[in-house]
Amino acid sequence: MEFYPPIEKSGIQEIKRFQEEKLRELLIYLDTHSPFYQQLFKENRINIEEIRTLEDLQKIPTTTKNDLQQNNHDFFCIPPDKIVDYSTTSGTLGDPVTFGLSDNDLERLAYNEAISFACAGIRKGDVVQMITTIDKRFMAGLAYFLGLRKMGASVVRMGPGIPELQWDSIFRYKPKYLITVPSFLLKMIDYAEKHGIDYKNSSVYGAVCIGESIKNQDFTDNILSQKIKEKWDIRLFSTYASTEMSTAFTECEYQVGGHHHPELIITEILDDEGNPVKEGESGELTVTTLGVEALPLLRFKTGDIVKAHYEPCECGRNTMRLGPVIGRKQQMIKYKGTTLYPPAMNDILNDFNTILCYQIVIRSNEIGLDEIIIKLSTEEESEVFVNEVRDHFRAKLRVSPKIEMVDFDILSKVVFNPNSRKPITFIDLR
Repeated sequence: MEFYPPIEKSGIQEIKRFQEEKLRELLIYLDTHSPFYQQLFKENRINIEEIRTLEDLQKIPTTTKNDLQQNNHDFFCIPPDKIVDYSTTSGTLGDPVTFGLSDNDLERLAYNEAISFACAGIRKGDVVQMITTIDKRFMAGLAYFLGLRKMGASVVRMGPGIPELQWDSIFRYKPKYLITVPSFLLKMIDYAEKHGIDYKNSSVYGAVCIGESIKNQDFTDNILSQKIKEKWDIRLFSTYASTEMSTAFTECEYQVGGHHHPELIITEILDDEGNPVKEGESGELTVTTLGVEALPLLRFKTGDIVKAHYEPCECGRNTMRLGPVIGRKQQMIKYKGTTLYPPAMNDILNDFNTILCYQIVIRSNEIGLDEIIIKLSTEEESEVFVNEVRDHFRAKLRVSPKIEMVDFDILSKVVFNPNSRKPITFIDLR
């Protein structure tokens, strides 16, 4: 199998023509098999024969997470007996959204992860330790396993948590790469230092980081990444993906954004009015999946605010690259005239080495305005420290949130919920 697809190093116009051909195939498939899109085409009087170019996509309404939740069954294009795996993702209205995958979809998922891991430098024969769940209907862990298997890597399925077992496995099986939420690396380092483990001389070369950002918008290391690398000299690779996309954007060795795979997905960056943003501007990532059999999506708004980068990469790929997620559209906070997203607050809190864990809570106050509450567990509970945190917020973001000190045993159980793939550091109660 080709893990370095030639289309990714083709010219921009050739990539565009390739995607337009795939788009026409998708529209025919949706018009034939998708009850939801059949109805959408009919209601909006869309003749799919008139959608010939990527620009023509503007003639089709976008699809939202609410659409998926309210019409979940109508998105399925295959009968239940063709589904070999069920995955779920959280919905905006409370109930989870179900995704089914056919045998072909699992092959596509494996291909996506194989070329993504190859992009990050993983090779056949490398040992990779998965510090992430593969159960509980999460698609990601299954995707990682299938991709590593397809490319000929060896997998150590450790699952999340328990630093002692992670280190035992590292010294037993000598993995070259880890797949993990990056903040957990700090817990592993802390455990190693307290128990005299010579982690700096382990076999680990790098980590593929999921679920949390490790880069600033200019691709420099953010605070979390800096704190890891100050202690442990390993390579950290960003990746961005979602269940809805069944596709990943992963950094190459030059680490200047996650590479787009044009054979798997069409991307648009849209403003609040649904128009394409100008190059260099941020907007909502909107995707059209290619080659998905069970539940394909057309112009699906992910809710993630991102910036695309189009200049050719030194690795030779000419594909678009996604910068770090600026924030989720639904998590945008309007606070005393300032627009904020949770990642900016994460960076500030990660600046303090004495904070053991934290959670950002947003709620509406009695007059309907957004209110920010920062719950902290720390080694030094003092008014001086609280004021220091508050001053840091004022200096960096020009806001002064309410800060509550919470016992570590209480807060950690909420933040590191065993039913969640990643720390729950943000709760929106609006």
